[in-house]
Parts: sequence; structure tokens; C-alpha cells
Amino acid sequence: MNRALLLATLPLLGLGMATPATAETIHDAIAAAYAGNPALAAARARQEALGETVEQARAGGRLTASVEAEGGYNRFDYGKGGGATATAALPIWTGGRVSSAVRAARGDVAAGAEGLRDTEAAVLEAVVTAFANLLYDQQSLEIAQADIALLDNQVADARARFKLGNATRTDVARLEAQRASAGATLAGAQASLAIDSARYRATVGHEPGTLALGPNAPDALPGTLDQARERALAANPLLRQSQRAIEAQDARVEQARAGGRPTVSLDGSYGYDANLAASTDRTFPRASSAGLTLRIPILTGGLIRSQVRQAEATRRATEYDSDEAGREAVLAVDTAWAALISAKAQGDANAQSEQAADLALKGVRAEYAFGLRSTLDILVADESLRSAQLALARNRSDLIIAQAALLHATGMLNQEAY
Repeated sequence: MNRALLLATLPLLGLGMATPATAETIHDAIAAAYAGNPALAAARARQEALGETVEQARAGGRLTASVEAEGGYNRFDYGKGGGATATAALPIWTGGRVSSAVRAARGDVAAGAEGLRDTEAAVLEAVVTAFANLLYDQQSLEIAQADIALLDNQVADARARFKLGNATRTDVARLEAQRASAGATLAGAQASLAIDSARYRATVGHEPGTLALGPNAPDALPGTLDQARERALAANPLLRQSQRAIEAQDARVEQARAGGRPTVSLDGSYGYDANLAASTDRTFPRASSAGLTLRIPILTGGLIRSQVRQAEATRRATEYDSDEAGREAVLAVDTAWAALISAKAQGDANAQSEQAADLALKGVRAEYAFGLRSTLDILVADESLRSAQLALARNRSDLIIAQAALLHATGMLNQEAY
């Protein structure tokens, strides 16, 4: 299948779907959800929080300072006293602890950004699915209403013909039964519309209006299955998230190894004590210090080696997760592609079926007026037309859903996709 075949879906999408000037499109629904969906807003806030971990990791290599003060009463020497101390420390050499921690945090942030992309795509796919299902409900309701209007006229005509002796009571009963069945179908369509309207409202954030699909298929759709697979392996958000997680784990392995290396820091302090006893001899001894501090881990009880082994095992697990994510990305592409091809093929067939059924119904009704067709012929022709119309409407919605799934799998489902 090539790009031309995908663009051939446009007649399927546009058939029988005139767009009112005030109709709501997929673009409108996506824009509303993108601006106000709470799940998406929560994911963005979590990503902002994750972004602060980089700054926190950098803080491990910066100057720190603190002040401590104390005061109280000593009952043994009947004196009151206190003291205060200011200390400062500046890491000079951390053995790679800080730099590896920063790299790990950056990897986490990058993985989180890809996770946010997937959350956005999942929300937008849910919006498109809700839009497509509601679009089908609105169309099926219109079809049911048109069917009832046709059957009402047909029942009235049959009753008139019965009074003139040109039809039997059986003919009238058949049409009345078909009319009652159409009423039940209408009630079912109204219930489905109410349910999907509620789902649309929860996903998009506002009451749905009259929906209409735009005339163009998404430009980001891949032209071939191979191209779709290549895009998925390059841009699928969950796959990219797992790849960024590997980078973060590489840094954590180095961070664990750095725990066994020496550190050097510049430390300084200044403080004084105060003896406030009742005697006149009050003293305020002061002390200050500054110097380099070298810390060399010698014995850690096997902690460092265990932490290194743990980090390496976690890194291997993350790599396996990435391999699995790649397979899942290709599977998602293949599934969406098959659904897209099926919806296209069925839509083409049902479009032809709908045209033929419409022509057949008009012919049967004309022949019925001359007594060449029976009431049963009209019922069969009418049922064939409505079935073809409903099937075509379902194909339109299935095609929309399959397109969104394919865009999600290839990492191309975003606000600009529609």
C-alpha cells in the first residue's frame, strides 16, 4: 500500500458528510483536550517535578554552609552558657559521584519527557476514539430517523391502498411491524449517543455539538508498512523512553562505582562558646578552622560492590525492557495498519453497497406503485439500504480510530497531527 492508497480514503471519509459551518472537528476536540485534560495536566506537572532532580544532583558539588547555636543551664557548676558555630564545605573532588548523578538525573528527565509524549498521545488517541464513536452515533441516529420517516410514509401509503383494495391487511401489518422495529433501533441509537456523549465530555472537557470530519487525512500517516515500522523504531515514545532509561542506568552504574573512590573537600568553621555564670568572670572562647579533607573508603562491608552489581543488573533489565518495547511498537504498528487496511477495504465495498441499495430501493418503490412489487420487497430493500448505511458509517469511524492508533505507534500523534 502506498500514499495514494491512503489518500484514497478521502472519498470514504467525506461520503455523505457535509460539514456545517459550526460543526466541531477532530482538530477542535484535540485542541480542547490538549488545553484542559486533567490527566495531561497532571503528567506535565510530574515532568516539571522530575526536571528538578537535575538541579538537586548538581547541588552535591556546590558550596554548602550552615549555622548551629545552642544555649542552656548547667546545674553542676551553676552556670548558664551557650555557643554558636558556622561551618562551610566546598566539594573539590567527588570521584565522579556528582557528575554521574547529574547524568542519571538528565537521563530520567529525558525518559520522562518521552513518557509525557506517550501520555499526550494516549489522551489524544482517546479523544479521537471518543470523537469517532460519537460521530458514528450521530450518523446512526440520523439513519434511524430517516428510516422511520420513510416507513411512516410507507405505512400511510399501505393503509390508503388497503382502503382502496389494492393491498392486503398482511401488507399493512408487515410495514407496521417494520416501523415498530425501527422505533426500537432509534431508542438504541439514542442510548448509545447519550453514553458516548458522556464519554466525550469526560475526555474532551465540554458538551459535544454536531461533529464533522475534515476533508483531509492526517499528513503524518506513513505511506507503507515498512515506513511505519521504521518510524516506530525511531520515534515511538515508549521505545524512546526505554532507551533514555538505559542512558540513566549507565550513569547509575558509574555512580555506584564512584562510591568507592576518594573525595576531597575544602572545609571551614568558626564558632564561640559563652559562659554566663553569675560571677563577674564571663568568658567567650572562640575557635576557627579551615583545611582540606580527604576521605578514602577502605572497608565498606561489601556495600559498594553490592551496589555496583545491583546497578549493573538493573541496567541489563532496562535493556531487556527496551527490546520488549521495540517489539511492542512494531506490534502496535502492524495491528493499526491491518485495522486501517480493513476499514479502507470494507468502506469501499460498503460505499458501493450503499449506492446499489439506494438505487434498488427507489426502483422497488416505483415498481410497487404499479403493483409489480410486494410489501415484502420494499421491506427487504429498505433493510438492505439501512444496513449498508450503518456499515459505512462504522467503517468511517473505524478508519479514524485506526489512523490515530497508527500515528500513536509511530510517535506522530500530537496536536499538530490533525
